[in-house]
Amino acid sequence: MARGLVRLALGSTDGGAPARVAIALPSVPEFAEAYFGVLRAGLVAVPVNPGYTTRELRHVLRDSGASVLLGTPEVVDALAPVAADLPALAHRYTLGASPSSDARRWSELYASGEDQVDASTGGEDLAVLLYTSGTEGDPKGAMLTHRALIANHVQLAAIEPTPFTGDDVMLLALPLFHAYGLNSGLGAVAYHGATGVLVERFDPADTADLIGRHQVTAVIGVPPMVVAWSLLPDPGDRFGSVRMVVSGAAPLDPDASRRFLDATSHHVFEGYGLTETAPVLTSTLASPVPKAGSIGRPIPDVELRLVNAAGEDIGLDEEDLDDLAQGSPGTDPGEIVVRGPNLFSGYWPDGRGGPDADGWWATGDVAYADADGDLFLVDRIGELILVNGFNVYPNEVEKVLTSHPAVAEAAAVGVPHPYTGQTVKAYVVTVGDVTTEDLLGYCERNLARYKCPTAIEFVPKLPHSPIGKVRKTVLRGGPGDE
Repeated sequence: MARGLVRLALGSTDGGAPARVAIALPSVPEFAEAYFGVLRAGLVAVPVNPGYTTRELRHVLRDSGASVLLGTPEVVDALAPVAADLPALAHRYTLGASPSSDARRWSELYASGEDQVDASTGGEDLAVLLYTSGTEGDPKGAMLTHRALIANHVQLAAIEPTPFTGDDVMLLALPLFHAYGLNSGLGAVAYHGATGVLVERFDPADTADLIGRHQVTAVIGVPPMVVAWSLLPDPGDRFGSVRMVVSGAAPLDPDASRRFLDATSHHVFEGYGLTETAPVLTSTLASPVPKAGSIGRPIPDVELRLVNAAGEDIGLDEEDLDDLAQGSPGTDPGEIVVRGPNLFSGYWPDGRGGPDADGWWATGDVAYADADGDLFLVDRIGELILVNGFNVYPNEVEKVLTSHPAVAEAAAVGVPHPYTGQTVKAYVVTVGDVTTEDLLGYCERNLARYKCPTAIEFVPKLPHSPIGKVRKTVLRGGPGDE
């Protein structure tokens, strides 16, 4: 794969940045071939959700300036109508047949022979662009270097006892285009020289059978997976080989964690991180005892502070300790600010929004610490909605809804969901005849499934502040804001 990419003679663009290669594939072996082949060739990988719509694909490929696409036939076909908007995309390769005339078969990319490939990239060289949703605007490409990706494995390996070794067999049931599945899953297997059991589509019974059949020892997942496994009849036997279960990307309901423990005799270790941190920052693996609802403590070589709105550190004092005796949190909630070698280098292409001059980066998440130093997430500063561990920004959903001719205004908010953590609910003001089914279908044609509203409420008007901002706290049932 690396030789084939080198033979394309892609060269450098954007002032010397290596060429970008978009990988829009599900969790299949070809993803691993493409990903490691891109890195081996000294190029930059751009993992993309293959379930994206034409609009979403166009944004990522145009913004990244990807010159090569390695994708499914569906992805290649979805881009055909917007080919003129992607002048940098010179090469398209696809798994299987595609009606697109300019797409070539996957096998045509492979090259034999003794061509030299660039083995010198590393350190601060850009390795991966991972597009992540913020609270406003379009998705941004987080620039992750080789240094950042490898640092997270070094940090996790420094936890005692070591969570993961080369003797482990890890279940890879998370999407590989997501930072969690990409680096904590596939990357960890490669870093340790371990074994991965790749699963293209998650099914609780099938994956439980795979765990037993392949004697899986390590499972990394997300809360819906833990919930689904806990509801299986007698899952304990199939988890007999497992020694470690980790959940991340979204908060795990304590009741589900206890139910899983009762069903399998395994504690679920929880972690917290972001795409921009490659991704792990904290874990209950770093705590002496995992606590229900906690995200644990910072992993080795990660510095973490909680700060108030003025940027001042929040810590425990004598008054806080007195409050603890009355059952209060150890500290007031504060924004999580972090520093470490696993942090990204800012957003593509100019590094904006990255760590400050001292290496600190504000996550936008709010947490408090108890007297032991264990952290508990409280909320997000912004309006970000977290569905199944995937970021959904309301602005994108609202833009799609208001592009419908019958919609005058829309507001999207996150609401609790027992299976996905949160789901999207939209409040819509109409100017014409339109049904809930009409709008849901319109969203499905323009948004990835996890971004689509699962509930739409028609309202005569939206609540606004004096400066015209939609007061989403009112929509959520809170007191509102100015």
